[in-house]
Amino acid sequence: MRTFIELWEAIKIAWSALSKNKLRAFLTLLGIIVGVTTVIGIVSITEGLDKAFGEEISSLGSNVLYVQKFPWAQQIDWDQIRNREDITMEEVKALEEYLTIPAAISPSTQTRRTVKYKSEFLEDVSITGTNEVKTSDVFPEYGRDLTAMDVHHRRLVCVIGWDVAETLFKNENPIGKRIKVGGYKFRIVGVLEKQGDVFGQSLDQEVRIPIGVFFKLFGSNRSLTITVKVENPEMIDQTRDQIRGILRRVRKVAPGAEDDFSVNQMDMIMDLYNSLTSTLYAAAIGVGAISLLVGGIGIMNIMLVSVTERTREIGIRKAIGAKRRNILWQFLVESIVISAIGGLIGIGLGFGIGKIIASISPLPTTITGWSIFLGIGFSSGVGIFFGLYPASKAAKLNPIESLRYE
Repeated sequence: MRTFIELWEAIKIAWSALSKNKLRAFLTLLGIIVGVTTVIGIVSITEGLDKAFGEEISSLGSNVLYVQKFPWAQQIDWDQIRNREDITMEEVKALEEYLTIPAAISPSTQTRRTVKYKSEFLEDVSITGTNEVKTSDVFPEYGRDLTAMDVHHRRLVCVIGWDVAETLFKNENPIGKRIKVGGYKFRIVGVLEKQGDVFGQSLDQEVRIPIGVFFKLFGSNRSLTITVKVENPEMIDQTRDQIRGILRRVRKVAPGAEDDFSVNQMDMIMDLYNSLTSTLYAAAIGVGAISLLVGGIGIMNIMLVSVTERTREIGIRKAIGAKRRNILWQFLVESIVISAIGGLIGIGLGFGIGKIIASISPLPTTITGWSIFLGIGFSSGVGIFFGLYPASKAAKLNPIESLRYE
């Protein structure tokens, strides 16, 4: 109980001392405010990005593998891999025949074309040639999806994305209507549910057609993406290994030679993102640490001035019975109070800046409890570290010499 009383008395004395020199105290706080604001602002933005990015990655599926010509998010030598052979339907057939782990296999290829209906049109729409196998969790909002009969008989039918339907058919039901895709007429059989954006790109500006029709109308001289959705996510690593073995045999890759294809997964992008944000975190902490160092030096300087100005007060307090630890505690608390006030202001400004950035840009922000504790911990730590020497100097003053001080 006595400790709390002493602490409260020390806080009141510290606050009184700061109130008498408001401008000096504010200038001392600036370094702490800038440091904490920098750290909190960047942390809140980065945390928001982490959350949004993680949600987008998880929406694309953690149990899905993508067999493609080139790898994702890796340090690669393009001179070595640019001449890789395309992924073709031969690889698709091999996986369908030899892959023993239960999985859905779907080839796809894309181009971009203008889509028209009467006088309405939408440019730069993603035209995807694929089969009827479902490897995503996206289903038609109304109508139906492509069927095996559509793919086998190469029917001129399509499933359109939500934005395509909204743009071309404002007040009409698109099912059964015919649209022009790159100059060719297709009958609409379904409209996909709204998906939103991923990595800033709309997933709703899409038209899906049978892959055989795609080859016939837009050409087959292009590399495919083979999407493999594993039924049991725990088998994802085994599936990847089995895919590599099958494709190395089909593509006649020599033993010991590197793969001439890539088996990609969303985790690769997440790993790259984490490595980038860790650099951002380090930069934020570095800038904040420099600002806090400057602020800490300012606190030490102001506390040394305060000790000099209040030398006679220290002598009086010691003369009436104050112990060294009482004096030490008083000045140390004053230093901590200065830092804590700067830290709280910095936390508020950091979150405010994050919210402003979120409101005027697509960058999201997230306020987390640990970032608040980080700001308070940083500022308090600075107060203790840089206030310890002035407090110790005040505690060691000789009471007789202090009373003589003018």
